[in-house]
Amino acid sequence: MSRGPGGGPWGTESERMPEGDIHETLCWRGPASVNVFVIGAGNTPLPKEAFHLAGLVPDDMLPFVLMEQPEAIAPFGMISYDLDFDDTSLDLRAYTRATLGRLCEDGRAVAWAGFEGSLHYDHLLTDEVAAGIYGFCASGTEPVIEWDLAALRSDRWRRRLAEARAALGALLATPGTPPAGAARSR
Repeated sequence: MSRGPGGGPWGTESERMPEGDIHETLCWRGPASVNVFVIGAGNTPLPKEAFHLAGLVPDDMLPFVLMEQPEAIAPFGMISYDLDFDDTSLDLRAYTRATLGRLCEDGRAVAWAGFEGSLHYDHLLTDEVAAGIYGFCASGTEPVIEWDLAALRSDRWRRRLAEARAALGALLATPGTPPAGAARSR
């Protein structure tokens, strides 16, 4: 399991995240990288052109169909996208909002933006990883973005994230036909 700042599987309380906004953290390895996850859109990645949003075009788009998806998730599919930008001065807040909205516009899905290391199947959208998630969206709703690192550690943010967790629970509990391309990946 990945560990990082923020508590629970994403680190310990003593591993404090830096103060400030998300932008600097997204650029920690050089290029800016927006990492998003989506459940409910199948296991067939969207084309690169689908991420030409908010007037921006990623320099690199890396889709990952997540392996060993839990039984409850596999029929709906789960994909992670790393969207990288060489120019670190871009407005990635607006881009993240547009990306989350795009991932949820074609059907029933829940999507979120999170730092590397914030994904663990046993802790999807839970309080334990809240400090590592900076945006979310569910189909039929507007994307929610938090761009302040200190706010990600707050009770208020954990309560907001509970909205996404409830939407994910409702999606996974709804019988019906999973999206096209949602066959289990191995």
